[in-house]
Amino acid sequence: MSVGLNTGDSAWLMTSTAMVLLMTPGLAFFYGGMVRSKNMLTMLYMSFICISLVTILWFLYGYGMAFGKDAGDAGLIGWGDWRLGHISPDTLQGKIPEQIYACFQLTFAIITVALISGSIAGRARFGPWILFVIVWVTLVYVPIAHWVFSSSGWLNEWGVMDFAGGLVVELNSGISGLAMALVLGPGIAFRRREGPRPGNVPFVLLGLGLLWFGWFGFNAGSALSDGALATRAFVSTMIAGCAGMLTWRLLEWLRTRHFTQLGSASGALAGLVAITPSCAFVSVEGAFGIGVIAAVVCTYAVELKLVAGYDDTLDVTGIHGAGGIVGIVSLGFLATGWDQGSPGLFYGGSVSVLGKQVVAVLAVGAYAFIVTYIIGKLIDRFFRMHMTDEEQAKGTDANFVEG
Repeated sequence: MSVGLNTGDSAWLMTSTAMVLLMTPGLAFFYGGMVRSKNMLTMLYMSFICISLVTILWFLYGYGMAFGKDAGDAGLIGWGDWRLGHISPDTLQGKIPEQIYACFQLTFAIITVALISGSIAGRARFGPWILFVIVWVTLVYVPIAHWVFSSSGWLNEWGVMDFAGGLVVELNSGISGLAMALVLGPGIAFRRREGPRPGNVPFVLLGLGLLWFGWFGFNAGSALSDGALATRAFVSTMIAGCAGMLTWRLLEWLRTRHFTQLGSASGALAGLVAITPSCAFVSVEGAFGIGVIAAVVCTYAVELKLVAGYDDTLDVTGIHGAGGIVGIVSLGFLATGWDQGSPGLFYGGSVSVLGKQVVAVLAVGAYAFIVTYIIGKLIDRFFRMHMTDEEQAKGTDANFVEG
């Protein structure tokens, strides 16, 4: 046994890694159920292919660039041990094996790029999507992960709080989804102002259940231990998800006098997204408030696409982008300062804490949007990522099977 190894913490992180990996199949069912039946198979596989692609990239160089020794002391990108194979099983990251820590972080990268597929559902060709995954993870996810998660990243060193990926996963995927929605343009269903036609609502609810289960590993696992910090993150996750679900249902009733299954799922997702960066920094009351605020904000954010004219098909920007912003910015007010992190304004903290959170949102959002837009434009130009109206009418599954 390695000196300093904590077997309990290691076991919890292994369990959390498996839970977070399950979120990507959960996302596949969630997205697959939301699209029309003629697009379901492709939607499912756009998530599943990310597991294999990102894993190999992470093994070859992704982990080294995200968490390796900082290159040039600028806090922008890592360097050094490029391949995960250079790390032996008994090498420790704190009190846990570094290999399992690397695998835990890998699962975050997988689901982040998979989330983007929801913004372009039903109008993206599968082959160019594979190329997009490879390039996007390399040029967008890896640098932002280094900024926020690495101890030498510039946002981390500056004191920005993001416990489990509000910037790296949620805002990053939401803003990147917006960029890709603009690159591919509105689909025929959006141009015709056709409402959502989910092909399989039970799939949506099954996907939500798998996502929610995995979210406990996502948030509580980020404590890297099985103690009080993980407990706080676990409880906050449960409360925020439930608060978001009930708030969305209430808003639906006030507006239309009826409830929808998709609304309940969206509300829960909004709460879970918003609590991701703040789960270990806020009190139980704070978690409840974040869930409520996220649901309110996201109900309006998902309607913005109708006003602005961008086709964010499955509301990745409206929920993950807007929800991520709520979670990050709320720490400037609701962070308690317990155990780690700085207190927010409501707990006697400085306005500079809020300022740093806002700057982080702007920096990550701007980088993700600009680089993703360029990547998408180049891939679409040289490999035709967008589908024609005729192909969209036929369905992505027909295109997937034929080519």
